[in-house]
Amino acid sequence: MDRVGERFDGLADLVAGGGVAVLSGAGLSTESGIPDYRGPSGVARRHTPMTYQTFTGDPVARRRYWARSHLGWRTIARAVPNAGHRAVADLAAEGLLTGVVTQNVDGLHQAAGARSVIELHGSLDRVICLDCGFRSPRAELDRRLRERNPWFEAQVTAVNPDGDVDLADERIDAFRTVDCAACDDGTLKPDVVFFGESVPPDRVRQCFAVVEAARLLLVLGSSLTVMSGRRFVLRAAKLDIPVAIINQGPTRGDDYATHTVDAPLGWRCRNWSVGSPASPPCQAHLDMTRCQGYLDGHE
Repeated sequence: MDRVGERFDGLADLVAGGGVAVLSGAGLSTESGIPDYRGPSGVARRHTPMTYQTFTGDPVARRRYWARSHLGWRTIARAVPNAGHRAVADLAAEGLLTGVVTQNVDGLHQAAGARSVIELHGSLDRVICLDCGFRSPRAELDRRLRERNPWFEAQVTAVNPDGDVDLADERIDAFRTVDCAACDDGTLKPDVVFFGESVPPDRVRQCFAVVEAARLLLVLGSSLTVMSGRRFVLRAAKLDIPVAIINQGPTRGDDYATHTVDAPLGWRCRNWSVGSPASPPCQAHLDMTRCQGYLDGHE
């Protein structure tokens, strides 16, 4: 058995004991076609994420975001859960989790069947009005934008984790946005936490409660570069709760971890659980002793 397999085995007993809090990041969704910012799929990109200050203060930047996001959303919406998402859903189904805290905005944990998921940074499938607070489905906004921009089509070669894509300026200049349908002229924003924006305090408290109730914090696919996610590792360490990190590449939480595995988050399973009609037979079984990390293209 290789070292990755041995390290997965080292986590098996801890996970099987239950009481696990999962903290997931963008690295969990890369194998669903959604890139991360800082992992291997993000090295070549020079994308600057939208900030809250720019979005709210610059109408031109806001139109640019919506034009790019209008195209990028289609890729996000078509993404399907991978084996890592399904494995987390299996853990939850067998009662081994205190909860799931995700830094992702793609909704793939829920699509895989996981419940009690706290979306730390919100979700791209919702839109909020900054003036009246009305929330609406992203699919409804997509319909309205298509109607207002029937000519607007472009080939998307890459999508960013926030649903943004690269697009030529001449395409953006002609794009027409829409206002809130509830209050007629309110400014719409995806219901996600942009860079420079604070996570709602109540949501943070809920996340801390999930971690504090756990006997193990399992970090999946996060570099823990920003404090938004790293604070939960720090809290676990302060409370002497073991921290296990599975990520491709080093993280800023490694010094606090009792177990680290440097590997992609897709898991090739040696034995398959019996799938239900809603879950394909190739679903990853929660028993991590049956799984080993794999490298892309070497299944």
